[in-house]
Amino acid sequence: MAGNELPHDAPKDTLHGTAHEAQHEASHAAASERAQWRGLQGDVEGLADVAAERGRGLLDAARLQAQSYVEQRKSDAAQSVHDLAQTIRNSGRDLGDKPNVRAFFDSAADGLQQLGSSIERRSLGDFYSEAESLARRAPVAVAVGTFVAGLIAARFIKSSSLPPEAPEGDARDSFRA
Repeated sequence: MAGNELPHDAPKDTLHGTAHEAQHEASHAAASERAQWRGLQGDVEGLADVAAERGRGLLDAARLQAQSYVEQRKSDAAQSVHDLAQTIRNSGRDLGDKPNVRAFFDSAADGLQQLGSSIERRSLGDFYSEAESLARRAPVAVAVGTFVAGLIAARFIKSSSLPPEAPEGDARDSFRA
């Protein structure tokens, strides 16, 4: 019987060894797969970091460009106000024989000159905080002003989009035949 047991034990050991090898290979494959997954995860994190850095760079460039644009427009607006003040002052000089009217023109020009200087001195943040404080102090006035500005803009858009009237009657007459 001892001879019969050996052949039976050998296949058991072979099966056990084969199962052990398969289990070892499966755990090795799983470990390899985990290592690949970690590598892929690291690659994705690296790409995310690069994308975030480039995004920050784009935002910084856009912010600088917007600030430059706003500063240029602010400078243009201040120059326009200064030019208007000078034009009003020159118009008042032509009225030398009427001192009260000339004083009015000079006063208006001085006020515009101060406004132009104020525009040059202040930053966009200053303008924003002043507008915000005005909206908090007088919300009804801001709402009414916004409403009136909207009506004016709508009226302007409506009037600029209408075709000129035909002198011979209704424009629809040309389509009737």
